[in-house]
Amino acid sequence: MRVWAMAQTICVLLDDATESALSAIAGDRSRPLKHILRARIVLLSFERSSVQDVARQAGVSRPAVWRWQQRFAEEGVAGLLRDNTRPPGTPPHSTHTVAKVLALTCSEPPDEVTYWTGRAVAARTGISLRSVQWIWQEHRLQPHRVRTLKRSHDPAFAEKVEDVVGLYMQPPAHALVLSIDDHSTSSG
Repeated sequence: MRVWAMAQTICVLLDDATESALSAIAGDRSRPLKHILRARIVLLSFERSSVQDVARQAGVSRPAVWRWQQRFAEEGVAGLLRDNTRPPGTPPHSTHTVAKVLALTCSEPPDEVTYWTGRAVAARTGISLRSVQWIWQEHRLQPHRVRTLKRSHDPAFAEKVEDVVGLYMQPPAHALVLSIDDHSTSSG
């Protein structure tokens, strides 16, 4: 097998054994589609078609044609049947980190906030906001949608409620009491 590079045409020369092996791969319906496609690209290149024609007939881009022609030139048929392994991206978080995020989310938030925000959890655990959101999504947590009433930790809460309710139930003698209703506001 030899590969000759010209401007937009790659000339692939195959011996009989390699051509029959590629034809067998391209015609085998039980093989993965990616193997069939790669074999077709090399066989179409063997017919001395331009890279544009090979790409059009195979239904791929020109860089894909060049990639598989190059791989075939370097590694032969075996190179077409093997996928390059990629280095992994960011490794998933450990179970300890996930458990920490879940425990923190289900605990009482600090200060006077009513629920944990993603940014607060991310800052506390040392991971990214997107990671916190992903963990919440995986565990179907929506801390901003709480269906229970949160208790106030304000020590003067009872007195404040009595003052507000007292003003509403028994307003001072000359006080003007307005009832604010969302539906009664006029726009002009």
